Amino acid sequence: MMDGVPADATVLGLDPQQTAAVQAPRGPVCILAGAGTGKTRTVTHRIGHLVEHGHVAPGQVLAVTFTARAAGELRSRLKGLGLGGAANQVQARTFHAAALRQLRYFWRQVVGDLEWELIDSKFPLVGRAAGRVGLPTSTDSVRDLASEIEWAKASLIMPENYAAEAARRGRETPADPEKVAAVYDRYEAAKRGETMLLDFDDLLLHTAAALEDHAAVAAEFRDRYRCFVVDEYQDVTPLQQRVLDAWVGDRDDLTVVGDANQTIYSFTGAMPKYLLEFTRRYPNATMVRLERDYRSTPQVVSLANRVIGSARGRIAGMRLELIGQRPDGPEPTFAEHDDEPAEAAAVVRSIERLIAAGTAPAEIAVLYRINAQSEAYEQALTERNIAYQVRGGEGFFTRPEVRQAVNLLRQQGARGDLPDARGDDLVQLVRAVLASIGLTAEEPAGVQARERRASLLALVELTAELAEHDPDIDLPNLLRELAARAESRHPPVVQGVTLASLHAAKGLEWDAVFLVGLADGTVPISHVLGDGGSVADWEALEEERRLLYVGVTRAREHLGLSWALARNEGGRKSRRRSRFLHGLVPDDSPASRIAEPDKGARKRKRPTCRVCGKLLIGTSATMLGRCAECPSNVDDELLVALRAWRKRKSQEMDVPAYVVFSDNTLTAIAEQQPGDDSALVAIPGIGAKKLEWFGADVLAVVRGEQPDGAPELPL
Repeated sequence: MMDGVPADATVLGLDPQQTAAVQAPRGPVCILAGAGTGKTRTVTHRIGHLVEHGHVAPGQVLAVTFTARAAGELRSRLKGLGLGGAANQVQARTFHAAALRQLRYFWRQVVGDLEWELIDSKFPLVGRAAGRVGLPTSTDSVRDLASEIEWAKASLIMPENYAAEAARRGRETPADPEKVAAVYDRYEAAKRGETMLLDFDDLLLHTAAALEDHAAVAAEFRDRYRCFVVDEYQDVTPLQQRVLDAWVGDRDDLTVVGDANQTIYSFTGAMPKYLLEFTRRYPNATMVRLERDYRSTPQVVSLANRVIGSARGRIAGMRLELIGQRPDGPEPTFAEHDDEPAEAAAVVRSIERLIAAGTAPAEIAVLYRINAQSEAYEQALTERNIAYQVRGGEGFFTRPEVRQAVNLLRQQGARGDLPDARGDDLVQLVRAVLASIGLTAEEPAGVQARERRASLLALVELTAELAEHDPDIDLPNLLRELAARAESRHPPVVQGVTLASLHAAKGLEWDAVFLVGLADGTVPISHVLGDGGSVADWEALEEERRLLYVGVTRAREHLGLSWALARNEGGRKSRRRSRFLHGLVPDDSPASRIAEPDKGARKRKRPTCRVCGKLLIGTSATMLGRCAECPSNVDDELLVALRAWRKRKSQEMDVPAYVVFSDNTLTAIAEQQPGDDSALVAIPGIGAKKLEWFGADVLAVVRGEQPDGAPELPL
């Protein structure tokens, strides 16, 4: 008994596997915990069981998590377990927080009077080091170098060994390996001085060294802490494992919890091998599998099992197959779309239906592979007046690279000596301007550089989409449109729909999840698609599969998976759906076919004049469907009526008239006098969105009728 708690309270309400994990004897214990199987609850109850039954004093327990949020949740659950004041004595911290506390305590005993200071950011020091060795000092370049230094330190690689290790591991480096090593070396040297500067990785290195090299320090620490619990053990790095080894010493009172299926952070140095080899290191370890999924419906669980079941290189003894415990729910849906705007619009329509049926917006998430993909969904949600929040990143128009790009375009527009670029010429102008700030022809090395390029490329593609709708749009009007879109975006709202990358979604869950952009080159990401022959290639590919698995297992009930065959509306359909979906899409699904590349796209017929039959040259002629010198059969009265309608519409919407339709579009309508939707969309500049917003009105004007009152349009 403790504080009146019954002896079996720590296993009340647990399933047999959870109970086995909780009641496992002291010593090495490995808990393989699948997604949604209640691992946090199990870990909490195990600590409570060990404390309540006198196996360890509460102050002798050190539980290590990977995030402060997870540590806080563990402490909160311990308090709710009914252990009284004992719950407050258990230490639940991140690796870095635990190391910082220990280093402050032992520093003088180990180092003496030399003061030290923890730096919040290594950016300034890395930037100066990069400049001295002749590498770029742009924000993204320095961030990638800093991330590479973090990887090296997490992997226990010193500057003098970096180049050789990077070559041996086939690592893609952000710059020449020898220069990266030089930056690394200068960075480390810059931290040494009268006051020693330490970064967060140094906390772990110095803590491990203090215990390894000083017997008195190790003895005092190990007398204090006797029992260790490590969560998310599949994500430990060699440096974190070194610290853990120093903590544990020659003892074995260690409980680890993890799931190799959710290893998605190898780019930071994380290695699942410590989890996979745990029973080899501790032959007498107790192993427990948690496979009963309490989060997701059996339908979602079945898909998750099939996604991960196709993975290569899984160790048989460490595999998990989830077993759904919830009542049946809807089958996951699969959808193929012509282009990304169509995909985003369809997803948002599904979100509207869910909200109308009672699902809270905060219980809905749209998950994508890279942050640049959020733009289409931010726009589509804004148009439908649905609040959203971007998790783990910034909204598209608030990202530094996008703000910089728009400012640069604004500066170019203010010069006054640029050619009057419109249509495709405007797209090329924007591409050329953004090339100076990171829009490279080929995908660069480095995570930050890739993210930057993806955002800039998304801005070019947005320009192409706007030019497709209005070939007369020029740079000043493009800038006004971008400004209007930026201003209309909702600020982050806690109760809104969540937009997040798959990495940022780890550890979270929602009632409804939409996994979008599931095309080869995005999931899996393009830079891991080699010939598949080397170990590095297939290991990187399998991590992408695990990322999809993590996305699937975030959904409690509703799950939608989708992809687009082209980036822009009306673009070349050259994509294929993700190879990870092979064999998963039901035969009767509208998306059951694998999209084949449009082999004839490169030979698409050039538009010809509907009067003389000659090839059309220029955006104006293409828009009108005739050569400039060919006679016009425009209905002048209809053109006047269309312009009057456009004026009223633009005033109602409080937007410039060109946003509704350009002059050329109205002239083409007045000449061709379309009688139905198909004839209307055949006119260049009228896509699916404008058909939805204005089609009925325009056809009414063509018929000589007065259109109905304008709907509220989210432009």
